[in-house]
Amino acid sequence: MTQLSDEEGRLGMALARQAVEAAVRRQRPAQAPLPPVFSEPRGVFVTLTRNGELRGCIGLPYPVAPLAKAIVEAGTSAALQDPRFPPVQPSELASIRVELTVLTMPAPIGGPAESRAGQVEVGRHGLIVRGHGTSGLLLPQVATEYGWAALEFLDQTCRKAGLQAGCWRRPEVEVSLFEGQIFHE
Repeated sequence: MTQLSDEEGRLGMALARQAVEAAVRRQRPAQAPLPPVFSEPRGVFVTLTRNGELRGCIGLPYPVAPLAKAIVEAGTSAALQDPRFPPVQPSELASIRVELTVLTMPAPIGGPAESRAGQVEVGRHGLIVRGHGTSGLLLPQVATEYGWAALEFLDQTCRKAGLQAGCWRRPEVEVSLFEGQIFHE
């Protein structure tokens, strides 16, 4: 997948902001013409923060929808449906900051399970841990924000999936890598 240009990233951010505001105000987002890349299926996450604290983060990790539709869906869901937070209120919109992460296709880490940590590049890779009927995902920027090394990043992704730390060492647990192109206000 090719990366978005700076201008395409700016347009994606504007679309994400528009989706969040329209959802909170119970309106339909405006449909402006977008470059062709917004018709390509892409995985995306929209992250909302308020005063530096997480306020919502929802996305589609796999490219199951065109980029424009995925951004609108993720922005709407981050604002209204993140189960960790109450829905964003109109009075909060001025203090909400929006971040858009456009993902590459997740790919399972090959080789022996014990060697997975050596293939994780902190600051570049995001992780998906899947096993025992559950899964968890952490974006590439999370490990950097918390100062985690690869082992802690893997352990925290296991916990995000509701599994025990270290589950990534088990061959029946799948660990996938992806990269993210990050745009923020």
